[in-house]
Formats: sequence, structure tokens, C-alpha cells
Amino acid sequence: MSYYQRHIFFCLNQRGEGENACSVHGAKAAFDHCKSRVKAEGLAGPGGVRVNKAGCLDRCAGGPVAVVYPEAVWYTFVDNEDIDEIVDSHLKKGQPVDRLLLPPDVGR
Repeated sequence: MSYYQRHIFFCLNQRGEGENACSVHGAKAAFDHCKSRVKAEGLAGPGGVRVNKAGCLDRCAGGPVAVVYPEAVWYTFVDNEDIDEIVDSHLKKGQPVDRLLLPPDVGR
């Protein structure tokens, strides 16, 4: 058994002026909301879920992005409702949210 059941990593990368990056698409607010929801749901901590900040995940064209491990499921999201759906479906029940999946060919 691993220390955490799942990790979700949010790209919070910032780039130079005018360059596309997750930070300009509300990634920090989504990270904060997810961390708050995970804690409120009692999912945080050993045996549960860890919400982590990440630097560039090299999938900027789909930004903002997050990835859930150990399943390696990549998400893109728009607002807190999307984050709530990821928490309720994937982080709580282990069921990925198909409509928010980042297509595999989306890169930088």
C-alpha cells in the first residue's frame, strides 16, 4: 500500500509575458479549491488524497491541466464545478470524469 491512495498535481507554471501557461487560466484558484474540497471531504492525509502544486507538466496547449496518479489520468478544467466533479467522482470513487479528460495528443 502506498502512503497516499491518490495524488493530484496541478500545473501552476508561469511563463514570460504573453506566453501560454496554466497560471493565466486560473490554475492556482483551482488548486486552492481542490485542496479545500479534499480536506472538507475528509480525503486528505495518509491513505487518502494529496493535492500537490507542480511546475510545468508540458501540456500547456490544454491548460489549465492536472493529473491524478497512480492512474495517470490527465484533466483540463474550466471552473470550480469541474474541480468538484473530479473530487466527487475520481478522488472519492476512483471513477475518472470522461468529459474533462485531456486528449492524449495535446502537448506544449
